[in-house]
Amino acid sequence: MLLSRLLACLGLLLLLSGHLSGRAAAAPAPHLTGDWQGSLSAAGTDIPLVVHLQQQPDGRYTGTLDSPKQQAYGLPIASITVRADSVVMRLTAPAAVLAGRVSTDGQQISATWQQGGRSAPLTLRRQGTAGSAAPAVRRPQEPKAPFPYRAEDVTFANAGSGIRLAGTITVPPGNGPFPAVVLVTGSGPQDRDETIFGHRPFRVLADYLTRRGFVVLRYDDRGVGQSTGDRASYTAADGVTDAQAALAWLRQRPDVQAGKVGLIGHSEGALIGLLAATQANPPAFLVSLAGPALRGVEMMVRQNEDLGRAAGLPAEQLAANKTLNQQIYLTILQTPDNQQAQAQVTKLLTEIGMNAAQARQQAAGLTTAWYRQLLAFNPEPLLPRVKCPVLALGGSKDLQVAAGPNLAAWEKGVRAGGNPDVTAQELPGLNHLFQTAATGLTDEYGRLEETFAPSALAVIGDWLARHVKK
Repeated sequence: MLLSRLLACLGLLLLLSGHLSGRAAAAPAPHLTGDWQGSLSAAGTDIPLVVHLQQQPDGRYTGTLDSPKQQAYGLPIASITVRADSVVMRLTAPAAVLAGRVSTDGQQISATWQQGGRSAPLTLRRQGTAGSAAPAVRRPQEPKAPFPYRAEDVTFANAGSGIRLAGTITVPPGNGPFPAVVLVTGSGPQDRDETIFGHRPFRVLADYLTRRGFVVLRYDDRGVGQSTGDRASYTAADGVTDAQAALAWLRQRPDVQAGKVGLIGHSEGALIGLLAATQANPPAFLVSLAGPALRGVEMMVRQNEDLGRAAGLPAEQLAANKTLNQQIYLTILQTPDNQQAQAQVTKLLTEIGMNAAQARQQAAGLTTAWYRQLLAFNPEPLLPRVKCPVLALGGSKDLQVAAGPNLAAWEKGVRAGGNPDVTAQELPGLNHLFQTAATGLTDEYGRLEETFAPSALAVIGDWLARHVKK
């Protein structure tokens, strides 16, 4: 969510340690129904996790995940595979895999948590009472019926990719036609509400903008929720074609002003918006929410450094991490052959003490098509080609996409192409999700009750209102 996939989606800053090995024993599948609790170690902080498993009548397991410290409860586990003493659980939000083995007494699962190209050991122990209720999470901004607008679940085609995308459209009262907005999520598999830690920021944003007279379309990423398509080979280029399909579908609706259909992208969604704005049939306007405008490698190095510093890493460790990250990123960029790149990255990681199996796993995650495209991202020739009005916003406490340098790049780059209609604004005290934050660290996201700062909503709504009246 959120360039969350750049370093462990949803803020679990995983340390590079631990790896499961060995063969599954030929034993009966264990009975896993119940509650399992463990703790991840991340940047010197323990992150408790609780897994709730339930066996269905057909023998399948279903389950959910809680992260109480982050106030995230009921995160769905997309699939659970049990073979002999082996269990693999896959989540889509966050995009993570928990793979482990069950002890002979059935009371413990020794596992690794794999996410964002990183892994960490995780031991889950069976708890005494199954099905315990998760504490209520306060999300006071969550829209509640009845609504003064119409909401409808819809599907539309990306014909070029042969997929169908599913989403929700909200339409103001009255006959219209109305100006319209497409919301594009950040990195990693995201649903239409961009759900994260019990927050649904896109639902809050859609509610606010529809109340202000805009038709709003938000949709599940391809391969997520009710949208079809393959996530395994997904890159931002695919995201652009999905966003273009959404824009085209909206323009054809009789209740939409075809010439006033724009795009709001969050994090990687803003990168997708930038690419869409430089191609045929661009959006009528573009709003970047914490969107990157620096080169991919520069952005990644800065992100890792900011998060490490905020987490309290000493200066010497920050410097060592920066040097290693730069070496790894440049190696990947300069070595197009994946096998060769993985061998070189594996060597760099084993030289700092990582075991070979773990290093190979890390290297594979860092050389996916998605990651390669991100590292190679160069916005400099793109920004001057944007001719539509642009609003670029960033929070002063954003540790994932630093507001200062990225906002400056947005403004300078768009203006360089002769487009004066660009507004770049840093919003004080807000994090990457545009919540009012104390630290900006990702483990704070779920603890905050606020989903989207009202001040940020007002800036977006006021800017849009001014521009659709032109």
